[in-house]
This record gives sequence, C-alpha cells and structure tokens, in this order.
Amino acid sequence: MTITFDLKIYSSLLSQYQPRIIKTEEENEIFLEIVEDLLSRQNLTPEEDALLELLVKLIEDFEDRHYQLNTSTPKSRLLHLMDARSLEAEDLVEIMGSSEGVVEVINDRLEISKKQAEALGRFFHVDPGLFLFN
Repeated sequence: MTITFDLKIYSSLLSQYQPRIIKTEEENEIFLEIVEDLLSRQNLTPEEDALLELLVKLIEDFEDRHYQLNTSTPKSRLLHLMDARSLEAEDLVEIMGSSEGVVEVINDRLEISKKQAEALGRFFHVDPGLFLFN
C-alpha cells in the first residue's frame, strides 16, 4: 500500500492553522493546543502528520529560546506526552518491549534505549532524541 501525500489537503491545513515562527507565549500555547488535539486523534493522515511535525518543530524552537531545557529529562518528556494523550504505563508495553521495562523507565531505574526512543518517536510523532540524554 502506497501512502500518498495530497498537497491540496496539506495547503488547506496550513491555511487553517497558519503555522509560523512563534514569538510569544500566547502563540506557543495556541500551537500546543493544536498539537495536543492532533496527538489525541487516531490514525493521522499523512498531511496531518506533516503539520504535526512542523508545529512540534516550531514549538521546540520557541521553547529552546525561552525555557531552560536542562530541567527537562527524557522521562519528564515521556510523562508529559503520556499525560497529553491520557496514556498509562501499560499502554506503552507494546512499544517499549515489556511492562518491566516501562516501569523501570518511569521509576528512573533505567534509561530509554535508542531502539525504544525510536519507537516512542514514531508513536508520539516527535523526534526520538527527546527520549535520549544528550
């Protein structure tokens, strides 16, 4: 099955949401709400996925400039994304490989592996690097 990307649909989404460089906290909040809405949906279209990726990048750029990221950890980022999608630890078992592994990561007894980070990145539609220590 070939997944097609429809430029007209994507253009319509861009027109609807008007993504742009985020300059204020208010704009950041608006785009965060859109991202949370997209993350709550089942089976995003390729066009919605591209919009989500763009918005996440714009938010990351704004937050990199305005917030100290050293207070954020791979675990805290994972917990935030889980909270945004109302997920429990057991919802990640299939992605991370085992229930013990999920518990170990959430309890800070184990770091997220590169393979797990890649799976989490695909699942949450974010850069896998969010789940790894730099």
